[in-house]
Amino acid sequence: MGILARIFTWWNGASLGTRLFTRRHGREVGRDEAGNVYFQHRKDPARRWVIYEGSNDASRAPPGWTSWLRGQIDDVPSKALPPRRAFEQAPVPNLTGTEKTYRPSGSLSRGGQRAAATGDYQAWTPE
Repeated sequence: MGILARIFTWWNGASLGTRLFTRRHGREVGRDEAGNVYFQHRKDPARRWVIYEGSNDASRAPPGWTSWLRGQIDDVPSKALPPRRAFEQAPVPNLTGTEKTYRPSGSLSRGGQRAAATGDYQAWTPE
């Protein structure tokens, strides 16, 4: 990525302005296993934000950190929430637009063959 893209684009990570604001006004409170860094405003603790590692996609933040960002919990998730239970699955980011997108039978990307109708539907025809 070029220097101009780093300065002016926000969708490929934090722009230069965001990084300068964060350095001046933010205090790092934690990091998650994906490498995202979470900040809190030095003077106003209710203002919280994240700088994503990679593309800016809110579904890449784990549920505990999402709760912290929205102010649902006051302390960082490792202190405020119980540990993950054995039956809980790991969170999955939004897969729309990737190869792992859910494609039901009948969708065009799976051949476009839908199941035959069961006969309980009768098409309307004008008289």
